[in-house]
Amino acid sequence: MAARILIVTGDAAEALEVLYPYQRLREEGYEVHVAAPARKRLRLVVHDVEPGHDTYTEKPGYALTADLAFSEVEPSRYAAVVIPGGRAPEYLRNDPELRKIVKSFFDSDKPVAQTCHGPLLTAVLGALEGRRVTAHPALEPDMQAAGATFQDAEVVTDGLLVSSRGWPDNPAWMREFLRVLRERAPVS
Repeated sequence: MAARILIVTGDAAEALEVLYPYQRLREEGYEVHVAAPARKRLRLVVHDVEPGHDTYTEKPGYALTADLAFSEVEPSRYAAVVIPGGRAPEYLRNDPELRKIVKSFFDSDKPVAQTCHGPLLTAVLGALEGRRVTAHPALEPDMQAAGATFQDAEVVTDGLLVSSRGWPDNPAWMREFLRVLRERAPVS
């Protein structure tokens, strides 16, 4: 049986930060489940930087159906968790079920991959205290307030926590996360 990986996300998640790890992990042989506040069709978004804009822009992206609601997730069944960015983490961090799920991965010393705005969720758990992380550059003050050392880098690994700045860093992010997974949670 293939090791299972959980992706936790919701509406307005960055499409490339959900779909790239979903496909890359499946390609590697992992069984991947997507969990959201409810089993439903999620509306992902596309963020990009347009000339003349001070911040990123947002356009409608692909739809993806969640396999599980957060209330149905049994974290012990999963070898690792992936936390994509986009706008979803801003509201998902308030979900008590999701906070319990993600905390259990840290408590069980299992691999965690986070990108872009995903660290907003791990920050509210207190899980970043004393760690080195990267995130969307606009989150540097949030990461510092959470007690983390922010590094503006393509990928930062601190133990079993692998973080990146956003979708342009997906190849380096998944390459490093897969290295960690192969050591801690081989496919079978």
